[in-house]
Amino acid sequence: MKKSALALAVLAALSLNASAQTNVQVYGIMDAGVEYVNHANANDGSQVRVVSGGKNTSRWGFRGSEDLGGGLKAVFNLEGGVMLDTGAQDGNLFKRQANVGLEGGFGRVIIGRSFTTTYDLVIKFDPMGFAPNYSWATSGNATGPSKYGMTTAFDNLIKYTGTTGGFTYGATVGMGEQAGSAADGRKYAVGGSWFGGPVGLMAAYEQINGNTLAATGNRDKTSAFHLGAEYKAGSMTYQAGMRGYKLESGKAATPDVRGDTYWAGATWAAYPWTVTGAVYHVNTKNLPADKDADPTMLVARAMYSLSKRVWLYASVAHAKADHGQLVGLSRDDPGFGSTQTGITTGIQYRF
Repeated sequence: MKKSALALAVLAALSLNASAQTNVQVYGIMDAGVEYVNHANANDGSQVRVVSGGKNTSRWGFRGSEDLGGGLKAVFNLEGGVMLDTGAQDGNLFKRQANVGLEGGFGRVIIGRSFTTTYDLVIKFDPMGFAPNYSWATSGNATGPSKYGMTTAFDNLIKYTGTTGGFTYGATVGMGEQAGSAADGRKYAVGGSWFGGPVGLMAAYEQINGNTLAATGNRDKTSAFHLGAEYKAGSMTYQAGMRGYKLESGKAATPDVRGDTYWAGATWAAYPWTVTGAVYHVNTKNLPADKDADPTMLVARAMYSLSKRVWLYASVAHAKADHGQLVGLSRDDPGFGSTQTGITTGIQYRF
């Protein structure tokens, strides 16, 4: 079934390319590397593994537009993830993007599945650019009670993006689609950014609703706000950001989960080299003193461009938690010690 769906998608793209009025692009990122991490299991052992997506998640997709006249265009985007270490499909066929919409002087409106307004804004203020190895700008280490992160994409969404001068702004609504309650399961994100000369600023907010619990009449609700700043001076770019995270439980006598994430970093770029250093810190809240992990991660990365589309990179990171709590560098892998160190070397090809 997956092979048939992929074949149909390729045939559709080829047929669209035959139309003079339609512009369709096949694109992707192929990113693979080798990672070493210590404290990788309960026996305190180390691990060496091939990873897919050390700098950016590997993906492939189709995006296109058709001029409808009068400055109006129809647009679409289909994008899926791929695991280069195994060749497996990363989730649903078009897990990353599956949407269609219109674009014109009013901005861009799409319907389907896509990244949220919050994600689009925050990623521009992450020194590591949402690197799987290693960044906590969108979610913290995987060992916290809820990662203290944000939701990167919504299903069943309607998304608007607009630009005016140096301002970019937008809003995203993910329909809960629950009969009898429009609020249950509903998600939304809103925010904007401004770039002028060497300075950039960003603010965003999102809220994710759970379903109403019959026992209490309440629902879980997760909210997160973000602030970011950027300053460029010659070959240097300085960035800083923060997230305030709160999970309100719909269950009786259950405390909220709260945590603030802070990050800052600097990037030096002089082609063909790009060197980045960053620090990420999560200030966990509403926890007993002996469970307050407050993890911190230090990371450095060097990239060398072999061409405009091909990069070699090497990243090193070290994470530490307080009070003997577990910590992991990755957003996805559990931690087995109060510290963890990782080194990743890889290659990225963009097409």
